[in-house]
Amino acid sequence: MSEAGGQNRPATSERESTDEGATRPRDAGGKRGAPGSRGRTTIEDVVVMKIAGIAAREVIGVHALGSGFSRSMGAMRERVPGAGSGKSVTRGVKVEVGEVQTAIDLELVVDYGVAIAEVASVVRENVISAVERMTSLDVVEVNIAVSDVRLPDEEDEEEEEQRVQ
Repeated sequence: MSEAGGQNRPATSERESTDEGATRPRDAGGKRGAPGSRGRTTIEDVVVMKIAGIAAREVIGVHALGSGFSRSMGAMRERVPGAGSGKSVTRGVKVEVGEVQTAIDLELVVDYGVAIAEVASVVRENVISAVERMTSLDVVEVNIAVSDVRLPDEEDEEEEEQRVQ
């Protein structure tokens, strides 16, 4: 018998029994493919965004992700009931995800006094390591834009919110 694609279906004699008595098709050579290759895995953009956001925030010297405006808008969104709670791990992160590769853009706010080039390098290494390890995607680039520096005497928006609550 043939399927719509013109490929032959395995005959009953070309099937292998499992422990439960069910049968599994074999390939043309009589062997089954590796279990990890039987099917397709897709990774959504938001998954890579969350991994990259968390990995970037782990680096000492990174105060926050996103511009001051996006952080302000996020803080207002979080005050709206039902709009989500806690800070968004995807704020300041943009990604393009393909089948085997991804590119990541980050917008950082760094603490005053840190060596920005060194912080950016460590962020890049941490993000690439985390994304490649967790998704098996090849990270082709991590672009970093430093949009602000947090001065020691500036109060955080999060601190102000906590006092109001």
